[in-house]
Formats: sequence, C-alpha cells, structure tokens
Amino acid sequence: MTVIAEIQVAPSPPGTAENPHAHVEAAIVVIQASGLRAEVGALGTTLEGEADQVWATLRAAHEAMVAAGATGGISHIKVASVNRTMDSLTHKFR
Repeated sequence: MTVIAEIQVAPSPPGTAENPHAHVEAAIVVIQASGLRAEVGALGTTLEGEADQVWATLRAAHEAMVAAGATGGISHIKVASVNRTMDSLTHKFR
C-alpha cells in the first residue's frame, strides 16, 4: 500500500550555536537519503511511498534528531492511506 505522510520534528534544543537547526536538518538528511519522494516545507516534510518504507523512514527521522544531539523531541506525524499521490493533491496550487 502507498501512503503519504508528513513529519515535523521538534527537537529540544533545535540545534547548536553554530547551526541553530542542526537537529532538524539531521532528520531531513535521513528522509532525503531514504529514496522516497519527499518535499521539504517550511513547517514539515511530506513523503510518499510504500507503507513499510515510509513508516521506517519516519522512525529513522525521529531517531536522527536525537542522535544528532537533541536531548529530547517530539515528532508530529500525519499519515494518509489514500489512493492518491502528492502531485494529485497539490497540482492545482502549483
């Protein structure tokens, strides 16, 4: 089954003095390396693909923010099991 998901990681702290968003960026790197279709937005990243791979990537992104040095964090996740694509949902607005 194909799913569309969106994740917003909210690490504490969000980064370091040198890179204020380092822990967020660590999660994005994992998503981009997954091979899934993904679009980074201002407040979250949307991805699409086979359900098991999407779920695994969501978990890996959450774990990456902590591994990057965050002392904690929350990931806000939305998952849609729909017979649609990201493009089919957004093409009218692009």
